[in-house]
Amino acid sequence: MSKNLVIVESPAKAKTIKKYLGPDYEVLASYGHVRDLVPKDGAVDTEHGFEMKYQVIEKNEKHVRAIAAALKQADTLFLATDPDREGEAISWHLVELLKEKNALKGKPVKRVVFHEITKAAVNEAIANPREVAYDLVNAQQARRALDYLVGFNLSPLLWRKVAPKLSAGRVQSPALRLICEREEEIKAFVPQEYWTIEARAQKEVQSFAARLVELDGQKVEQFTLTDAGGSEAAKQRILDAARGELLVKSIEKKQRRRFSGPPFTTSTLQQEANRKLGFTSSRTMRAAQQLYEGADIGGETVGLITYMRTDSVNLANEAINEIRKVIVEQFGQKALPDEPRYFKAKSKNAQEAHEAIRPTAAARLPKDVAKFLSPDQARLYELIWRRAMACQMSPAVSDTVAVDLRAGQAHAFRANGSVLIEPGFLAAYNIKADDPNDRDEDDEDDKRLPALEEGERVKLLDVIPDQHFTEPPPRYTEASLVKTLEEFDIGRPSTYASIISTLQAREYVRLEGKTFIPTDVGMIVNRFLKEHFTRYVDYEFTANLEEELDEISRGEREWVPVLEAFWKEFQGLIVRGKDVKPPTWEEHPLGTDPASGKPVIVRMGKYGPLAQIGAKDDPVKPRFASLRANQRIDTITLEQALDLFKLPRKLGVLPGGEEVETNIGRFGPYVRYGKSFVSLRKDDDPFTIELPRAIELIEAKAAALKAATIREFPGTGIRIIKGRFGPYITDGERRANIPRTRDPAVLSALDCEFFLNEAAQKVKPGSKGKAKAAKPDGETATKKSAVKKAPAKKAASAKKAASKSASRRKPSA
Repeated sequence: MSKNLVIVESPAKAKTIKKYLGPDYEVLASYGHVRDLVPKDGAVDTEHGFEMKYQVIEKNEKHVRAIAAALKQADTLFLATDPDREGEAISWHLVELLKEKNALKGKPVKRVVFHEITKAAVNEAIANPREVAYDLVNAQQARRALDYLVGFNLSPLLWRKVAPKLSAGRVQSPALRLICEREEEIKAFVPQEYWTIEARAQKEVQSFAARLVELDGQKVEQFTLTDAGGSEAAKQRILDAARGELLVKSIEKKQRRRFSGPPFTTSTLQQEANRKLGFTSSRTMRAAQQLYEGADIGGETVGLITYMRTDSVNLANEAINEIRKVIVEQFGQKALPDEPRYFKAKSKNAQEAHEAIRPTAAARLPKDVAKFLSPDQARLYELIWRRAMACQMSPAVSDTVAVDLRAGQAHAFRANGSVLIEPGFLAAYNIKADDPNDRDEDDEDDKRLPALEEGERVKLLDVIPDQHFTEPPPRYTEASLVKTLEEFDIGRPSTYASIISTLQAREYVRLEGKTFIPTDVGMIVNRFLKEHFTRYVDYEFTANLEEELDEISRGEREWVPVLEAFWKEFQGLIVRGKDVKPPTWEEHPLGTDPASGKPVIVRMGKYGPLAQIGAKDDPVKPRFASLRANQRIDTITLEQALDLFKLPRKLGVLPGGEEVETNIGRFGPYVRYGKSFVSLRKDDDPFTIELPRAIELIEAKAAALKAATIREFPGTGIRIIKGRFGPYITDGERRANIPRTRDPAVLSALDCEFFLNEAAQKVKPGSKGKAKAAKPDGETATKKSAVKKAPAKKAASAKKAASKSASRRKPSA
C-alpha cells in the first residue's frame, strides 16, 4: 500500500515522477481539468453573486473515480498540478469533487509546486508543500466566468444577426480585429514611387558601393527623387561634378557591442520557433509540453526543460553557474563574460512562474539527446538550449566604419562597412540570419571596405539610379501576431495558441504561406462587433481587464466586483443588440455570363461567400456556387467566378454502375458516388481531379470503414462502428449511440433497429436533422436550427455529475 497519493495532469508526467518518488508514492493523472461549467444558460448565475455551477467533465470522470479509489489506500494527498492558475484551479476542483464523494475523510491535502521535472526539484517540492493558492483559483474562475458570459451571450447574437455556427470571444474578437484592421490598411494603401542613387567606386582592385545622402547641398530624404526623369537628371549632375572621382571627406570608426536577448518566455519561444523552425504556436507548445514532462534518455526518464508557461526571464543561480561552465567547455573562455547576466521581466505577474524556459541540465547537449527525441522535440530543445547559452555569453563585437565621399561640392555619398571580430553569443545563437527586424541602420551591410584615408580620391565606376515603391504594412505571421498580442496585453502567452487555433477553426482567418488573411466571414463579424460592441473589441479595455485578472491572482483585488462591473454594461448591450439590424451583405458585380447573358455577382450567403448568376427576381432561379477557401469577395475576378460553375464535374462510372462526380459543398470539396460521399484531401482539387484518384479515395474510405466496423448485419445496411467517442450504430442515414450498459458485440440486428428508431424519435418535431453535405451552396442547403441546446442528461447521471459551487468569496480549503 502506498502511503501517499500524488496527482499530476498528464500520464507522461506521472510516469516520470513515479520513478523519482519510490514505492511509498502512487502517482496518478487527472488528464487535465476535471470540472467545467455546466453547458447551459445559468452556469454563471449573475443574479446570485456570480455563483458558478460546475459538473464533472465526462471523459475524465473515470480518472476521478480512480483517484478516489486510490485515495482510500493512502494517508496523504499531494496535488502536483502545473504551477500556474490553470494548475491551481485543477487542484482545487479535484479537492471539491473528492469532498462531494466523501473521499478525503480528513486526510491531509498538500499542494506541491515544481518548475522542472527533475529528481531534485520534485523531492524538494514534496518536502516543502503549501496550501492551495486561492487567489490564483479565483483569478482562473473569474477568467472562465468572463469567457462564458461573453461567449454564451454574444455568440447566439451572431447566429441570429450574421450566420449560424459563429462565435465571439473576450480575447478572440480583439485578436480578429487586429488581423482585419491590418487587411483594411493593406487594401487602402496607395504605393508611392521613389528613387535611390548608388555609386560604384573602386580603390585599387576592390570595388564597393555607397548610397547618395546629399544632393545639390540638401539631405536626401525618401521622396527627394520620385520619378525616372528626376533621377536621371540627378545622375548627370553627379557625374558632371565628380569627373570620374570621389573624394574621401571623412572616416568614422566605431566598435559595436551587441548583447543577446534574455532566455525564453512562453511568448518569445512561440515567436522564435515560428521564425526559425516554422512551427505554429500549437506545435511549439505541444513539443515543449513533451520536453517538460520527460523523455527516456538512455534508460533515465527526465524532464528536459523547465515549465513552458511563464512570463519570467529570471534564471536560478544554480542554472546560471552550470550554463557558464558549459559555455567555457563548448565555446571557449573568450565567450564567457566576467559576471553573470541578469534580466528583468516586463510582466508584473512574472512571479507566478519563477524561471524562464531553459534546459534542466545545460550539460545535456542537443546532439547527445536528439536520438532519443522526435524531430520536433529535438529541434525545439536545441533552440531552447542555444538561447539559454547565448543569454549568458559575451557580446558580439564588430568594427564598423562609415565613410563620407563627395562628388564635387554639392553631392555626397556614404559607404558603411562592418567586420565581426568577436562572435560572442552569435556562436551559439545567430539572430541576424533569421530576424531582419533585429538589424540596426549601421548594421545595414555586413561587409568590408578597402583601407581608405581622408583626403584621398577613389575611382567612380558608375552612378546607378534605382526605382522603388513604398509597401503596405505586412500581414501578420504567427510570430508577429503573438508579439502584437503581447504588446497590446491581449490574452496571456499560455492562451495565444488557442486564440490562433480558434480563429482558424471558425474560418475567420486562413493561413496563406506564413501570413494570416481574414476571410469574408471574419471581416463581417469584426465589422458587426466593432459597430455594436466597440468596447469589447477595444484593445485598451481588453488589456485593462487582463490586468484586473492579474491583480486578482496577486490578491490585490476581489474577483466578484470585477465580474459585476463587466456584466452591468455588457448585459445592456446584449439586450440592445437583439434589436439591431443584421449587417448588410454588400454585393460585388463582376460582369456578365457570356453563356446566358445574365449578371454575375459575388456576395455573402447564409453559409458563406458565394458567386451568383442571375438576379433573384428573374423567372428562372439564379445559380449559386460557393467561393473556394482562398478566394475573397473583394478580390475574385469574373473568370475565376465563372470557373466555379464548372462544378459539379462528372468523372465517370464505377464498375458497379454508380456515377461519380466532384463538387464543393458547405464542408469543402467532395466526391459523390451514388448516394455516398467522400471528402477530398488537402492536395486534391475538385477542378482537376480525375476518376482514378476518386476511386482511390472511395476505396480508402471503404477500408477505413471496414477497419472501424465492430459488427455488420448483411442485407440490412446496419453496422456497429468504433467511433472516436465510443461505439455507435448506423445504417448510412440514421445514427444511434450504444448505451454503456450494453455490449456492442452481442447486439442483434433487431436491437440495433430499436436503438436507431429510438434515436430518430428523439429529434424534435419540425427539425430537419443534419444538413446534407451534398448541398453545394449556402442558398439551397438544408437549414439548421441556429441555436443548439445541450443534450438532456439522464437524471441519475446529472445528479452524479453536477456539482454547484457558490464561489462569491474565496473557495474553502
